[in-house]
Amino acid sequence: MKTVTANGTQLPQLGFGTFRMAEDQVLSILPEAMKVGFRHIDTAQIYGNEAAVGAAIRASGIARGEIFLTTKVWVENYGPDAFLASVEESLRKLQTDHVDLLLLHWPNEAVPLADQIAALNHVREKGQARSIGISNFSTALMAEAVSLSDAPLATNQVEYHPYLGQTKVIEAARGYQMAVTGYFAMADGKVLGEPLLQEIGGRHGKSVAQVVLRWLIQQPGVAALTKTATPSRLKENFDIFDFDLSSSEMAAIHGLARLDGRIVSPDGLAPQWDEAA
Repeated sequence: MKTVTANGTQLPQLGFGTFRMAEDQVLSILPEAMKVGFRHIDTAQIYGNEAAVGAAIRASGIARGEIFLTTKVWVENYGPDAFLASVEESLRKLQTDHVDLLLLHWPNEAVPLADQIAALNHVREKGQARSIGISNFSTALMAEAVSLSDAPLATNQVEYHPYLGQTKVIEAARGYQMAVTGYFAMADGKVLGEPLLQEIGGRHGKSVAQVVLRWLIQQPGVAALTKTATPSRLKENFDIFDFDLSSSEMAAIHGLARLDGRIVSPDGLAPQWDEAA
């Protein structure tokens, strides 16, 4: 699989996400995803499924070195005492001595960002995370995080789909040589009925989901997470490397963005977002 280079980190362009997946679902679908070819696996402390992810990887027979594994520290664990203990708990559940990427899951003003970034750096220095990054950060918070970090940050993982323009975040990330990792690519299923995407898919003999994922990874510096609990869709979601969208098709999809396109903005967690672009 092709990768996105981000401050020395080789981030696989397409990952398998486990948000909203119970442990039994993970144990059922993740081994099948790895058989199809997925090697970039994304989880988080708050998902409650790290143990299942670890068990599935261990049972797969695929060497740990071939897996790019991401997890995220939950906001309640940002305090100096909780942070390192929570990471060690994650590693135990994941049955590994390191993750390839460790992210701050959401901003949390209750703990100084300098302390959060220092803790991330400490985990990296200990070898428990090969790379570090952030998630759901605005461009202002990105700038602050970059300035506070001794080690380069690899990515900002954010909601990104055709209805939500993320031009400002992507341009800022490129300036820091960071990647952007997009989640919620299908806009919670809303894109599947979009006539433009259906038309473009028809031209290429591809589904709407494949068109959207291709649109994401065809953008320089952007990786994408996909998710399904349906085995028959795994190959479909992975089969996006054998076609290209034209510049006009890319632009047309960008044109679907709207001011009210954001879906994920939980009270008490969401920062002051950048204006949609």
